[in-house]
Amino acid sequence: MDRDQAEMQSVGFFGLFKESVKTIFSWKKIFAQITVTFILPLSFIFLAHIIIADVLNLRIERYENRDNQYYYHRRVSSEWIGYWVFKFVYLTFLFLFSLLSTAAIVYTIATVYTGGDVTFNKVMKIVPRVWKRLALTFLWTYFGFFIYNVVSGVVLLIWATTISETTFGSILFWVLFSVYAIGFIYITAIWQLASVVTVLESSYGLKAMMKGNSLIKGKRWLSWFVFFVLYCIFAGILILFYVFVWNFTFLTLIVGLVCLFLLMNMFLLGYVAQTLLYLICKSYHREPIDKVGLSTQLGGYLSQVEPVFKANKDVELGQPPRQPQV
Repeated sequence: MDRDQAEMQSVGFFGLFKESVKTIFSWKKIFAQITVTFILPLSFIFLAHIIIADVLNLRIERYENRDNQYYYHRRVSSEWIGYWVFKFVYLTFLFLFSLLSTAAIVYTIATVYTGGDVTFNKVMKIVPRVWKRLALTFLWTYFGFFIYNVVSGVVLLIWATTISETTFGSILFWVLFSVYAIGFIYITAIWQLASVVTVLESSYGLKAMMKGNSLIKGKRWLSWFVFFVLYCIFAGILILFYVFVWNFTFLTLIVGLVCLFLLMNMFLLGYVAQTLLYLICKSYHREPIDKVGLSTQLGGYLSQVEPVFKANKDVELGQPPRQPQV
């Protein structure tokens, strides 16, 4: 984090990950505390969900194949209720720890960037003040993903009912799949930038999504490849976990712990990378990132000054709030 704004705009793919790792190791203590408090539970909940969900699915399938339909229909209904209750609890905690992790990491890196003093106690103070804004941004993102998947589903249905069994249809499927994957990762990149905007600027919700989309222009391929690599790492960890999780041996426990460790560090790297990507995009568009102005906004979360979002002021990040004229 010792680069100035002119240097930040020229950071590329490898430079971004190098700077992310460098930032983590330069502030090992605070990132370790955030990881143990927020990211470790997030990773554990995610992996535990895979095992528990598969166990519940096996129980439901076993009851559905029994002969006594009346008795086992009641059991299946009960199992399905338990399954959806579990899903609701899982998604609630996953959502909560994801928001808390985002708020903590973004605030920490922004404070480090301004040269301010960052402690874990300060991080814990700002998290409750920003999670609602992050939740609104996430809901708008979820709505965007929902519309995107509905449109993709309609296209897939048309493909399946028309040319799916032809040679051209097979080729077209992989073309459509590639387009879908590119679009999905692109929306993910916008969401991640919007999350940083939500913490560091006055915008949130749909406005943060629009700002994220604006920032990503000019750095689309950098953003896309960053999150593509993170998705590949994520998929590799899940494949490793699935391969060994059902062996029920001592090796299963070891591999499970390794996967937990890898997933935890992947999440940490992703949160740090998305914040640095935000700074790179701001620098590319030559939007000022005045450290004094940013420090003032961050201080608002600690009640040192009136928070920008509570004052309902649309202050551009990097520009100190205007002083009232006498």
